Amino acid sequence: MASSALPSPDAQYLAAVDRTEELARLRAQAQKRKSMLVFGPEGVGKTRLLLTFVQNQPFALYVSPIRSPRDLMMALIQGLRRLDKRELRLPSNANSLSTSSLKGIVQRALAEFPVMLVLDHLAGPSRVVTGIIKEFSDYGRRPIYIAARTPHMEDIGTLQPMCADRSERLEIRNFGPAVALEFAKREAERTGLRASNLESALHSLVEWSEGNPGSILQMLKMADLPRYRMGDQIKAHVLYLDFRMGRR
Repeated sequence: MASSALPSPDAQYLAAVDRTEELARLRAQAQKRKSMLVFGPEGVGKTRLLLTFVQNQPFALYVSPIRSPRDLMMALIQGLRRLDKRELRLPSNANSLSTSSLKGIVQRALAEFPVMLVLDHLAGPSRVVTGIIKEFSDYGRRPIYIAARTPHMEDIGTLQPMCADRSERLEIRNFGPAVALEFAKREAERTGLRASNLESALHSLVEWSEGNPGSILQMLKMADLPRYRMGDQIKAHVLYLDFRMGRR
């Protein structure tokens, strides 16, 4: 569902990050009306992938983030409002309603429209939240695309039964060294980053990032700050230490 209310998937970023294969898998699942669990570490690009996916899905309802049952209800109501359907009746006083009342409103609204749900992100989902999502999926008849911020399947065990088949699980991985370096070089060129030791700094940053595109982007942004420069050189080791300690 393309909408001005949705965040942009960042076309320049996507041009540099090749997720063609992953996007094709999501679109194939949509054609089959099958669900998909998308998982991987923070910064790997799950959100941008999902935002790109929903652009050409007229009945995709994108919501984010989700941390509690009430958050889920409110996010779904806001998403349903974005559908801009005259016959869709949603209360203006949703904030004052109980979670149970909100759930009933969402269930009735979803029954009227053949929407697919795109839920981004689930951080350590509880069994309560997972149970509600299962109900909203009409127990498998409505496709749901769920992004979970974790590299470990055991951390999202409550979600696995919803996507029991391996074809319904999509792991988004960090780049390999060569791809990560090429990505870093393109981003440095695009942003106009200059330094006499740029080549060696990029190799170091890529190695330290373990190929995570979000980490690469953050460190490249830091590399242009005065405190990480000495003359025309990047103080890569200092930059990395601050990155690891969250001083960004």
